[in-house]
Amino acid sequence: MFGKKSATVWGKYDTVLCDLDGVIYEGTDSIVDSVETINTFISQGIPVGYVTNNSSRKPETITDQLAGFGIHTAPENVIGSAKTGVDILATLIPAGSKVLVVGGEGLRSRVVEAGFELVGSSDEKPAGVIQGFDPTVAWTDLAEASYSIANGAKWVATNQDWTIPREKGIAPGNGTLVSAVHTAVGQLPIVAGKPEPAIFKTAVEHFGAKQAIFVGDRIDTDIRGANRAEIASVLVMTGISTRKEVLGVKKEDRPTFIIETMAELLVDYDQPKKTKHGYLCKGAEVELLGNKVMVTQGDPKSISALRAACAVIYNSETPIYALDVEPALYE
Repeated sequence: MFGKKSATVWGKYDTVLCDLDGVIYEGTDSIVDSVETINTFISQGIPVGYVTNNSSRKPETITDQLAGFGIHTAPENVIGSAKTGVDILATLIPAGSKVLVVGGEGLRSRVVEAGFELVGSSDEKPAGVIQGFDPTVAWTDLAEASYSIANGAKWVATNQDWTIPREKGIAPGNGTLVSAVHTAVGQLPIVAGKPEPAIFKTAVEHFGAKQAIFVGDRIDTDIRGANRAEIASVLVMTGISTRKEVLGVKKEDRPTFIIETMAELLVDYDQPKKTKHGYLCKGAEVELLGNKVMVTQGDPKSISALRAACAVIYNSETPIYALDVEPALYE
């Protein structure tokens, strides 16, 4: 599908995969440096894909939104959890079965494309329930899903993102709505999207990537999922996850790289370097003195200090709960 790739990110990565919410945009607003960075990659011939847990909209709708920001791409370059979720559901119920959808038009269209019959009520005895995020989901939708699952319908969720960034702030995500149904039915769904590795592998195969890099703003879905799929992970600090969260994450959730904005993907990455008592990163030094993690040089609010502090904590034999981390690093 893609021709020979010569340009790379940081001299190694031939394909860039990105989350959308919190990385490219927040609701209807683009995020600082995201559009310019993506367009630089496109101009260099580096393939860019968009891997999203949001199943409420069709890929065409998402590409129209991206075009409104000035990013032009094809719908097939949007790898969504709706398709992955429907593919999973197809392995659980017979072809042509009745399916109750909790979610938006993007999810409903995928269900129809797969040959299933859409129904809107538990009275029609659906064989499957698929649940994804949509701002219009109501209590009645969650109730009908609960009744159907209790009656034996197979249940798939497109994702379990607890929150979603919006123009006004952080709002409840699909995981919150899934949890409501879980409370009612006493069972958990099969989950299609991040952090499960299937959606990442679909993206890698689509682009024929040899060395992909994934950029996300959420540790619990983006970074954990990329790590599970054995893809280099980049945490960009423009969305959900906080400095405090990244300082304290478990080994399996640690990002390969940490950046302040997408623009840092266009310049050399400054890796923390080992010093006598800690790590130095671009003028910021963080040391482990006893059980205290302290900034001994540079601005503790800088991204360099955050990288150095993470290196200190990640390489310490003392667990995070036993360390006294300087508050200026995360407040």
